[in-house]
Amino acid sequence: MSKTTKYSLLLLLTAAIWGFAFVAQSAGGDAVGPFSFNAVRSLIGAGVLLPVIALLDRMGYGKKPATKAEKKRLWKAGCSIGVVLFLATNLQQLGITYGRSAGKAGFLTACYLILVPVLGLFLGKKCGIHVWGAVVVALCGIWLLSMTEVSGLEWPDIMLLGSALSFAVQILLIDHFVADLDGIRMSAIQFLTCGLLSLIPMVLTETGQSAAAAGAWLAAFGAPAAWISILYAGLFSCGVAYTLQIVGQKNVPPTLASLMMSFESVFCVLGGWLLLGERMSGRQIRGCVFVFAAILLAQFGEVLRGAGARKRKKEEQSEALS
Repeated sequence: MSKTTKYSLLLLLTAAIWGFAFVAQSAGGDAVGPFSFNAVRSLIGAGVLLPVIALLDRMGYGKKPATKAEKKRLWKAGCSIGVVLFLATNLQQLGITYGRSAGKAGFLTACYLILVPVLGLFLGKKCGIHVWGAVVVALCGIWLLSMTEVSGLEWPDIMLLGSALSFAVQILLIDHFVADLDGIRMSAIQFLTCGLLSLIPMVLTETGQSAAAAGAWLAAFGAPAAWISILYAGLFSCGVAYTLQIVGQKNVPPTLASLMMSFESVFCVLGGWLLLGERMSGRQIRGCVFVFAAILLAQFGEVLRGAGARKRKKEEQSEALS
């Protein structure tokens, strides 16, 4: 198994955690408000990673910055990604909260699939024709999975498209910074930044401007169902999945990484089937097959490219010896 394939499987695990977390994300945002939900879950995600960083440092696996310049670059990377993550997660949460179709929300968010390679072209990051083909096939599959009804573009949809653009930028920023930085430290800083920024609109719009409103907001936080959603999203969706994203992207090109993470849509539907007893329609099953075919197409293309590169290298070495 190649290094790219191994780390692609990490990104597939990331997609599984995000897909199963979709129900928690919807319920948590409805219970306490979108900004409150994102603020608390992001700060939990940052807090969870602190003991992990300390443990890895003690075991000798950490990558603590050795100089002021390295420390500055680490904080610059984490804060930059955190700002973009703040935009991405809150626009997504607002779109889910105020939109009417969860399927439409899933499809519009997944549009980062096509935005990553398009934006990558401006940064000199080209990808093979097999990856472009896989992106198109995956988008068709997600359409079949998610879009059970077709309606015009509304304000929540604009927010979700903004979220997709922000997620595309986040993926490319991680690709830019991750090669020489500690991914877990960078992940903790991005959550801290996202959480602190989310506190601002939370205080301004959700905590209430009166004692009665603040009491109602606190009562919503006291509900066990709200905390189940928040803890799942904070511990697993943030603390585990986003960290796996950073670790996985270290050895996977950004467009291929976005393709692997698009499997989130499939896991979301599978989660509803397995956990909530929802039935999968024939259309949704076809959508799953399309997305799975796209993953295989992209991975098979990468294997062929790797084999071709090794063959050319051997030929060059043979010519040099002769």
